[in-house]
Amino acid sequence: MKDNRKSYARLRLTVGILLGVAGVCALVIGLLGFGLFALGTWLSASLVCIGFLTLALAVWSLLLLAKIEDEVFTTGATDEISRRERAQKALVKAVMYLFLSVLALAMIFPFYWMLISSVKTVEEYNLPTPTLWPHELRWETYLTAFTGGLNLGRLFLNTVIVGVVSTILSLIVTVLSAYAFARMEFKGKNILFALMLATMMIPGELFTITNYITVSAFNWLHTFTVLIVPFLVSVFYIYLLRQNFMQIPNELYLAAKIDGASDLKYLWKVMIPLASPTIISITILKMMGSWNSYMWPQLVAYDSAHMLVTVGLRGADFTDQLSKLFDYPAQMAAVVLVTVPLLIVFIIFRKYIMRGVSRSGIKG
Repeated sequence: MKDNRKSYARLRLTVGILLGVAGVCALVIGLLGFGLFALGTWLSASLVCIGFLTLALAVWSLLLLAKIEDEVFTTGATDEISRRERAQKALVKAVMYLFLSVLALAMIFPFYWMLISSVKTVEEYNLPTPTLWPHELRWETYLTAFTGGLNLGRLFLNTVIVGVVSTILSLIVTVLSAYAFARMEFKGKNILFALMLATMMIPGELFTITNYITVSAFNWLHTFTVLIVPFLVSVFYIYLLRQNFMQIPNELYLAAKIDGASDLKYLWKVMIPLASPTIISITILKMMGSWNSYMWPQLVAYDSAHMLVTVGLRGADFTDQLSKLFDYPAQMAAVVLVTVPLLIVFIIFRKYIMRGVSRSGIKG
């Protein structure tokens, strides 16, 4: 028991030393790179960030491994094989959490850079040496994002209108189609459903030209209709909900029919409540898709009256009138304002998304 614990302690110390040495080396090279090694500003700044993150990981891994050591070796287990398996599982768990932590930090850093850049001055942002924390917090950039060259309020309103209307109409189409393929019997149902699934293998960009010709013939350009109607039907959402509907026992449908319930009443009273996690997932994913859409709105509705927030943000002019420099902090502030609503929605409803997608993949 003592030998195993000593071995585990040596392993913990080795991991901490290796990460610590790697962090110190990256930190020193990054700091010296600004003046001695001519590594370049961004490379040096990246090495400094990596050094700090690696040192933090070293401390965190030491604490985690110490906790795991206590859990493993204070249980009083007498079986040597059981202790060995427990130690191996603890080591695998530690490595897995360390790997996931590195990936999480790599994904979080761009959001951190966006946030701190949004409150910097233009002069500080254009410094040759990037700063990891602003010297002066400049909250006026968020006001500039609204009052500058970008009519952010109007763009938000247009995006909300398109997102809400398209989501509601798409839900109606998706629910009715999924119910028809899951419960109703008609000739060619399986063939039609297979053909619909086959269209998922065709890239959506291939339909851009034909869709543009069609909406032009209908005189829909620069209207909200062209932003809503072409994407009301989603084969993926129909498939997702149909799989969920098929998990609901058919006995409920037969019992409802015996009671004289119509298909629409059974759908509204039974199917939709039971499939609510998947429907909520589809609602969120559809809203997020409408919020993030760029290529199609840029092609068919780029006038100010119907422009969406993604198109307006890409084409906005944030040039400072006094210094004649492009106001990147104001642009970053606008990006933050556009991103935050989606983050809030995902954080609040993420469990419904995971639950809905996982339930749709379960058979029986």
